[in-house]
Amino acid sequence: MIFFSSWDNLIAIFATAILSYVGLIIMLKLSGNRTLSQMNSFDFIITIAMGSTFSSGILDQNVALMDTLLALFLLIMMQYLITKLTVKFQAIDKLIKSNPVILFYQNELLKSTMEKERISEDEILSSMRENGISTFSQVEAIVLETNGKISTIPKQVSHVEELQGEKSYKDAINYQ
Repeated sequence: MIFFSSWDNLIAIFATAILSYVGLIIMLKLSGNRTLSQMNSFDFIITIAMGSTFSSGILDQNVALMDTLLALFLLIMMQYLITKLTVKFQAIDKLIKSNPVILFYQNELLKSTMEKERISEDEILSSMRENGISTFSQVEAIVLETNGKISTIPKQVSHVEELQGEKSYKDAINYQ
């Protein structure tokens, strides 16, 4: 029984997996792009619940295909309705989602905020590198977004500063 229980079980798993998968794809398509967008904590929880429901429906012989599809449908519809409500009502949005948090501002790492959010300086430096920024002097702000992504906002360079930088670059080349 460890390696093989019966052909009936394998056929049931095969059929349930394919039909559940097709049903899930149809439901996700109908629910819109928001269901599959970058996730905040609420979206993550729904995704985990859908995965658990999907796998239980495939592997548990006591769960009928229609039960699985109904459970997936309900999870997707709850997510759809909650996201609709968060767009219409700011109070619900604040209840469901976290707020963006500033981690670096005015040439200062906000260490207490970093500790509270469990963000290391290495993660901040990684975000800077992803944006082609090598020093903090090039950064206006660094923000922990509601989806957990760290955004680096570069300083805006004025036209005068660009020209000075260009002159410095030419001077450095001529110096060599």
